[in-house]
Amino acid sequence: MFSTRSKTAAAVLCSAAIAVSASACGSSSSKPSAAAAASTSTSAAASSGTTSVPASSSGGTSMSADSSSTPFGSACAAVPSTGAGSFTGMATAPVATAASANPVLSTLVTAVKAAGLVDTLNSAQGITVFAPTNDAFNKIPADTLKAVLADKTKLTKILTYHVVSGRLSPDQLAGTHATLEGGTVNVTGSGQSFQVNGANVVCGNVQTANATVYIVDTVLMPAS
Repeated sequence: MFSTRSKTAAAVLCSAAIAVSASACGSSSSKPSAAAAASTSTSAAASSGTTSVPASSSGGTSMSADSSSTPFGSACAAVPSTGAGSFTGMATAPVATAASANPVLSTLVTAVKAAGLVDTLNSAQGITVFAPTNDAFNKIPADTLKAVLADKTKLTKILTYHVVSGRLSPDQLAGTHATLEGGTVNVTGSGQSFQVNGANVVCGNVQTANATVYIVDTVLMPAS
């Protein structure tokens, strides 16, 4: 009798041990599944974040795509919508190179090349450029413009008068700013309406790799 009871008790204990072991194994095996699910969720989130980056940079600038980094002005419509001369294309190139791809600024590019300022502008770090449109140069009598383009010293003085140190955002634009030429320009206005020495900003806050550009409708002339 004693032997039979002992065997029965042993059997019960063995069954309990087996049940506990199975439970422990089941619990252990469920943890990798939870970890795998978490890993899958994390990977999905990371994948989602990666695909959202190009959308946030659709404005073509190195800055976040919000109202403070968006070009503004009536002449912005004349800027190509795609290619190297577009806002997106210009944002990836230094300022003189960026301007050379934009047909709105072809006369300015001709002047910059004639003055030998391409490398100077492209290598500058953090500048603001007031860029006259082709129509702005057309306001200058043809003979006068031809003479200026042939006079490297005078041309350099005029062009460097359009360059200010520092990348000025629209909310920093109003005021008096020292130019690379040595004189100063006076900017008035606010919001999306500005004048530089009386010249209208017709397309502003254009980003290039090393400069912020404000396209103006008149060539700025330094003091003699």
